[in-house]
Amino acid sequence: MSDFIWVEKYRPETIDDCILPQNIKKTFQGFVDSGQIPNMLLSGLPGVGKTTVAKALCKQLGVDCLVINGSDEGRFLDTVRNNAKTFASTVSLFESEAKHKVIIIDEADNTGKDVQLSLRAFIEEFSNNCRFIFTCNYKYKIIDPLHSRCVSVDFSINPEDRSEVSHLFFKRIKYILENENIQYEDIVLAKLIKSYFPDWRRILNECQRYSVCGKIDSGILAEFADVAVDDLITYLKEKNFNSVRKWATDHYYNGLVMILRKIYDVLVKEIDGPSIAAIVLIIAKYDFQSERAADQELHLLAALTEIMVECNFK
Repeated sequence: MSDFIWVEKYRPETIDDCILPQNIKKTFQGFVDSGQIPNMLLSGLPGVGKTTVAKALCKQLGVDCLVINGSDEGRFLDTVRNNAKTFASTVSLFESEAKHKVIIIDEADNTGKDVQLSLRAFIEEFSNNCRFIFTCNYKYKIIDPLHSRCVSVDFSINPEDRSEVSHLFFKRIKYILENENIQYEDIVLAKLIKSYFPDWRRILNECQRYSVCGKIDSGILAEFADVAVDDLITYLKEKNFNSVRKWATDHYYNGLVMILRKIYDVLVKEIDGPSIAAIVLIIAKYDFQSERAADQELHLLAALTEIMVECNFK
């Protein structure tokens, strides 16, 4: 199954192979060089590579690791108590530079306060034989007693690093498509990356989806542009915040950059002259901030709310 899913088939196995800004890569390379893994909290947007980096770090150091998903909170504590306790309390059969095993708690921000307090206790209980790596989309959802016991690494991509990181992923995507014998057009790949940046998982999944026909060409661009905003324009005109919020919830996953551009293209025909300057400034601001927004849905809703309040419609 892993050979069929590109995200798994082409998952990097070393830190050097991971696509990261240089400052983040240097941090993890430092752990590789030291041969030791501390307790860590990795935060950032979905799809930026937090879990991939954690797995690559363990694999490169030859460390046994166990991955537990925090989203399944109903059975999460039982899983930790049973599987994780057994895993952490046994001696590894493999030689490794690092002295400890690693438990990766994926999507730890989906667990509640009581669960996180239990995780803090596990960190202390198994400190002699095990390290924990927590990944999360929203760092503020992690309680301080757990956060303070971890080295925190933020996977945010600064604007000055965006071009370089996008180029690296562009080259990686081309390599994958050529290896899979899929024809492609450079401009379409660039559009995919721009639309979903920095969600590399989403970009790769979309490439695999479009590749079913054997090529990725300009024929898919129409689908990118097909985000219906007619209803949204009506909601904005009526200043119907609840409907605007629902629209944002239903559509934010299509990619903020693409959505903001489509909204701009339509709204300039629907607003009075003086408001055109306002909408240009609003959309440019939120477009610039989009890759650093921790909550993409909230970021889109904030942009739409400001447009609704500041612009006069015809």
